[in-house]
Amino acid sequence: MTITLYHNPNCSKSRAALALLTEQGCTFDIRNYLEDPLDDTELEALLLLLGIEPIELLRQKEDLLSQLAIDPLVLSHQQLVKLMADYPTLIERPIVADNIQAVIGRPTERIARLLTARP
Repeated sequence: MTITLYHNPNCSKSRAALALLTEQGCTFDIRNYLEDPLDDTELEALLLLLGIEPIELLRQKEDLLSQLAIDPLVLSHQQLVKLMADYPTLIERPIVADNIQAVIGRPTERIARLLTARP
């Protein structure tokens, strides 16, 4: 099963996730989602693995939201997904996913639990 780290190298929590996966000896792919953004379909698949709604993946305190003058609480599921596809800095990070499940790695203990639960 392939593990993917959805990574922002400028984020300390994302760097901590990278370090944890490396320390655990995991084989994994890194996707810098700022340079290689997820499209709507990929975000929908990731939301299914995470088992959450788009509003839970959105960085609601990100300055960009206020700059865009957007109230995410009034947006539909599809509108939120499109917003994150268009503005990947709004995606919560880091995310670690395999083919069965995914976690937002805040705190990194969530990643450790995912690794422990893997077959």
